[in-house]
Amino acid sequence: MAAAKGKQWVMLVAGSNTWGNYRHQADVCHAYQIVHQNGIPDDQIVVMMYDDIANNDHNPRPGEIINKPNGQNVYPGVPKDYTGTDVTPENFLAALKGDRKNQQKKVITSGSNDTIFIYMADHGAPGLFCFPKSSLYAHDLIATIKEMRRDNKFSKMVIYMESCYSGSMFKQLPDDIHLYAVSAARADESSYACYMDNYRNAYLADEFSALWMNYTEANDLKKKTFRDQFSYIQEMMKSSHSCCFGDMTTVEDPISVFLRNTPGAVQTSTKAQKLELTDLIHSHEVQFKILENMISKENDQVKKQDLIRKHKALHQTKAKIERQVKSVRDRFFPGGVADLSGGHFTGGGSRSAMDLLALKTVAEHFRTTCFDWHEEEFHIALSHMHDIAHLLEHGVKAESIMKAITEVSSEGTSV
Repeated sequence: MAAAKGKQWVMLVAGSNTWGNYRHQADVCHAYQIVHQNGIPDDQIVVMMYDDIANNDHNPRPGEIINKPNGQNVYPGVPKDYTGTDVTPENFLAALKGDRKNQQKKVITSGSNDTIFIYMADHGAPGLFCFPKSSLYAHDLIATIKEMRRDNKFSKMVIYMESCYSGSMFKQLPDDIHLYAVSAARADESSYACYMDNYRNAYLADEFSALWMNYTEANDLKKKTFRDQFSYIQEMMKSSHSCCFGDMTTVEDPISVFLRNTPGAVQTSTKAQKLELTDLIHSHEVQFKILENMISKENDQVKKQDLIRKHKALHQTKAKIERQVKSVRDRFFPGGVADLSGGHFTGGGSRSAMDLLALKTVAEHFRTTCFDWHEEEFHIALSHMHDIAHLLEHGVKAESIMKAITEVSSEGTSV
């Protein structure tokens, strides 16, 4: 197999920051511990994470990050390859294809016999995956992968993506470039957080991520294939629906081709712990739940009232976003869902034919004109981007949508 001849590269990316998104960096830190314990050397692992969780003022145990209830600290030893403002889609794509961009930072210097495994966790929307201050779009991700394939940068690649609407990132992924991708959710649905920790006031993990990592640690990866793992994930997921894309021949490969093998002692220990995903919640409801938890525990009435005001303001922001998006949509389909072919405004199969560059252009216009979803209070705007994407799916020109966005924004929608 290719892995016997070449190197096994791993890239781990947490695209978020702030304490409210604790789970994404916890997921990535745990993923690092898995590949590290499996024997993949650090010089073949690239980690991108903001690194503002372990020593955050909200952390009751400084220097500690856990990824499941009463779990081990997964923070020690995690490489600081890209942190803070270096966590960008531009640096991600450059590191992936081995371009240092005049920076002396770690990149993947892979060749034609090498494998690459990528795991990413953050918020998302149709055709995009978030980073702290900018977004990675499906158009650019797929273009980079095609470029890498032309340049013989890998023998096979696997991407696991944890985000809402993550299936939309791979709808136009070719099936002939030796890349296999697995998403946490369909192209038209949210992913889900899990494990609410009242002590830390944070969700510790995500549903899809907890499952793939548990399976990886509990099994002999020389005997288990990606098909086996995907079947397990599909069986165990209760909220969103994991999907796979691309080169389906890879599903027959042992997972060890990419991630080596989990030590026997770890397999035994993991199997002995019964996996039970608790507190499953729609990713865009996490902000509300965390605030509600803080309100319920606060005894100082002044602080409590301040939290209540923040909670109310968040609901008002959500309502304003919904009204503005509806106003844009109604300019083209005033009858609502009945005006759309098939009668369902749910994000169906036509997304695979969408112009991804047009989607990027429209999404960036919406972000910069209306609600910048990179600001924590506006994360909820991502959950309404599917309405904008549907307009493109149903034949509305990008220029027309952007004009409507500009007009709606200038008119304003009172809270």
